[in-house]
Amino acid sequence: MRRRGQMQPTTTDQRLLDTQGPSDWVHQDPWRVMRIQSEFVEGFGALAELGPAISVFGSARTPEDSPDYAAGVRLGKALVGAGFGVITGGGPGAMEAANRGACEAGGVSVGLGIELPYEQGFNRFVDIGVNFRYFFVRKTMFVKYAQGFIVLPGGFGTLDELFEALTLVQTQKVTRFPIVLFGTEYWKGLVDWVRGTVIAEGKASGKDLELFHLTDDIDEAVTLVTKESGAL
Repeated sequence: MRRRGQMQPTTTDQRLLDTQGPSDWVHQDPWRVMRIQSEFVEGFGALAELGPAISVFGSARTPEDSPDYAAGVRLGKALVGAGFGVITGGGPGAMEAANRGACEAGGVSVGLGIELPYEQGFNRFVDIGVNFRYFFVRKTMFVKYAQGFIVLPGGFGTLDELFEALTLVQTQKVTRFPIVLFGTEYWKGLVDWVRGTVIAEGKASGKDLELFHLTDDIDEAVTLVTKESGAL
């Protein structure tokens, strides 16, 4: 309540609609917190009723005529056949392949995109797409709404997601979360380095090699990722 000398000449609505003040506040941390919160809410709302799903990662640069792309399509179809939806980063390459397989098999095909300096957008096989500004919010969605990861050959982004998942399982932040590396020839060098350098020098435990599986077989990959997740 305001009376006498405390009465204001304008209303709150009027000040909100008429004011053209500085816009620096849009780029300040308190407002960023609200944006982060809104991204979590949007992601949770879009995916809350998704049902069982597996996150599939891989390079955006995988050509459509490559064996890796073909494997991604077969993986997407096989996961749907096992009763799972497919979650990817929503972009081209290996991500498109997995979404395509899921879409063509009549399953749920999800894309979780990220704001990048260059335009990418969702591939045409995404049925549910959510775009994020912040990597850490997007990563939360990949883990929260998936029962496991299948990792196709990829670059830094794929490695980032892989080691994020390995760390979460190693530190028991998530449980019953299978991780399958698809493509033994591609991943062999990394696995050898982990075994021969990281573990050999005491930077990790030998048991950490049990955090993931390595395979070239579609059926085995699906069996591993679904059996450990408790879905079968």
